[in-house]
Amino acid sequence: MSFRAAYEGVLGRWPGPVEGVESATPYGVTRVNSCGPAGAPPVVLLPGGGATSTVWGACAAGLVDHHRVHAVDLVGEPGLSVPAPGRAIRCVGDLVGWLDAVLDGLAPPGPDGSGGPGGPVTLVGHSYGAWIAAHYAAARPHRIGRLVLVDPTQVFTGLRPGYVLRALPMVLRPTPRRIRSFLAWETGGAVLDEDWLRLQDEVAGFPVVRPVTGPRPEPAGLRELPVRVLFAERARCHDAARAARAARAALPGARVDVLPGVSHHALPLTAPGELALALA
Repeated sequence: MSFRAAYEGVLGRWPGPVEGVESATPYGVTRVNSCGPAGAPPVVLLPGGGATSTVWGACAAGLVDHHRVHAVDLVGEPGLSVPAPGRAIRCVGDLVGWLDAVLDGLAPPGPDGSGGPGGPVTLVGHSYGAWIAAHYAAARPHRIGRLVLVDPTQVFTGLRPGYVLRALPMVLRPTPRRIRSFLAWETGGAVLDEDWLRLQDEVAGFPVVRPVTGPRPEPAGLRELPVRVLFAERARCHDAARAARAARAALPGARVDVLPGVSHHALPLTAPGELALALA
């Protein structure tokens, strides 16, 4: 099975119809999969590293009645986004400029510079996508109506060394076997959607691209925003209870919860109801 066929197979199970849009940015063409009423409040979803926008399908199903959902393939990560030759995203500033262009492509900002699609958006990120979302919200608070961080990594605490060591072979030389073995370990053997797992098999064929790294987002830039943070109790990438305490200390006005019985990588797939409630 090709990557495109596996991708479309997962996307075909989304609540339809789904509109796939290629949005031009200075860093390449970004694929955005959108569904829900055109005039409804917008929700923009960023996946974690190594995933695609399709990981949000079950969550989208709980949102489309009352939201316009826009799920984004990160440039440089697996998906249908195509990086611009010679214009790689290399730093946080590049990520902010890229996401500015993505939101502008959904709908231009208003006269006051706010918005994106229909005004300030609810911006949601999982894992590495949450790190991107937090940095963007700190840099562009006027474009954010609400920020939701789903088991964020490198935002409030660092990664566990054991997790990094376990992930390293898969990151450096991904194969379907290594990817499935790592996911089975991290999720504690949770039953994951087989179509999504087949797509992850195909992800192994993508060129290995080093993700943007940098400092943690500055909490002061987020304290004036409505922020919701959800941690996965069984995450192996960090200690969820410790990360939650750090989040509450950094953002006293945020609502921070730990979802019981769910792991980091499985969270968007196995807890869509909890995510939909957080975004309602």
